[in-house]
Amino acid sequence: MRFTSFALSLLVGASLAAQQTPPSTSTPKRENRMERRAERQQKRIAQGLKSGEITAKEAARLEKHEAHVDKAITKAEADGKVTKKEAAKIEAKQD
Repeated sequence: MRFTSFALSLLVGASLAAQQTPPSTSTPKRENRMERRAERQQKRIAQGLKSGEITAKEAARLEKHEAHVDKAITKAEADGKVTKKEAAKIEAKQD
């Protein structure tokens, strides 16, 4: 009885793990473009703060905006595909 419940729990765990595997690592062009742009913006904020070109307050405001953009990207990617309409909205936010 013990062995059976242990084996059953292993099978259920393996089944759940198989269902929760992340999507393939290859992402469509639109998703890569949005993510690369967000990464470049983060680097620009950090560089501006480091050089003194922007203040800590300005950096905080920019970071808050970037968090909104990141949230929009995550939401758009949730179903595995970013539509042209979603990409256009995100690009407008990034502008």
